[in-house]
Amino acid sequence: MKKGLHPEYNLITVRLADGTEFQIRSTLKGPVYVSDVDATNHPFYTGVRQFVDRAGRVEKFMRRYGKVTSQGHQKPEAEEEGK
Repeated sequence: MKKGLHPEYNLITVRLADGTEFQIRSTLKGPVYVSDVDATNHPFYTGVRQFVDRAGRVEKFMRRYGKVTSQGHQKPEAEEEGK
């Protein structure tokens, strides 16, 4: 093996979201890796689905960009005032 080609492979502590800790060898820098998502809280493993408020997103879009014409372009404000 060539010298200086491969990264250092050290022992680190992995801390999961539920507080469980274990040690593993890794090339990560630092003594502790903290995981926010794991099998105890990820929807794939828990079966709990989170629904997004899609209506709120549409309303936010309409407030930000205003009315849109049938061609998909935004009407100029001067044209809207004349009608």
